[in-house]
Amino acid sequence: MKKMMAIALVLMMVFCSAAYAETFKMGIDAEYPPYSYMDENGDYTGYDVEMATAVCGILGWDLEIVPINWDTKLIALDSGEIDCIWSGLTIDVLDPEAYSISMAYADNSQMILVKSGSGIESLADLAGKVVGVQLGTSADLLLQGDQAALAATFDGGEPVRFENYNVCFTELAAGSIDAIAIDYPVAAAKIQQYGDDYKMLDESIASEEYGICFRKGDAEMMQQVEDAFMKLVEDGTYLSLAEKYGLDAASMCLAK
Repeated sequence: MKKMMAIALVLMMVFCSAAYAETFKMGIDAEYPPYSYMDENGDYTGYDVEMATAVCGILGWDLEIVPINWDTKLIALDSGEIDCIWSGLTIDVLDPEAYSISMAYADNSQMILVKSGSGIESLADLAGKVVGVQLGTSADLLLQGDQAALAATFDGGEPVRFENYNVCFTELAAGSIDAIAIDYPVAAAKIQQYGDDYKMLDESIASEEYGICFRKGDAEMMQQVEDAFMKLVEDGTYLSLAEKYGLDAASMCLAK
């Protein structure tokens, strides 16, 4: 009897393990080009979305893309709403004691984006200016932490926080704000879209790395994703998708 119960328990564990792997829930910021965004057809796309699709193809998993509120992304992960956060996620600020954090797959810098001809040429020129940032991003956290002294020079003594970067750009275009603290690839994508209307300051406010965040108990899932990811590095998909989405090859740290 005990032997039969043990066999049943093992089968149940195998079944449950397979069940969680059938659908992989990827939490994304749905307005974060070129990593994750909705295209003109209403489909989610971007570098991270395509890499996740390819990873799931290797593993035989179904990918479910779940747009989340970036400010509460860790709550969505902790609650089980998603299996991971994979959307241009800065891993430098995450607690490795609380979460399983993947290898870094891209280097990033936090930059300041302004309108061309604004007269803002350096970080010092931001004194008294209105600076926008997306709520809950690493730029937002940075301006509350290591760069709090810089933020204190802004109009109001802190950045103006918006729900997403699309709103930031709308406000910048309208002249309601003077600058945006933003990830380099997102700023570069906007400059590519709008040409000479915008520019980045030469000085960055921080350097960091992108990776994927999983719950602490899902280290095995993370390892499966990493192994599949490395196959895409080896077969060239990693860099070819970076080129497709206009990412600087020098920032793709796994190709070095």
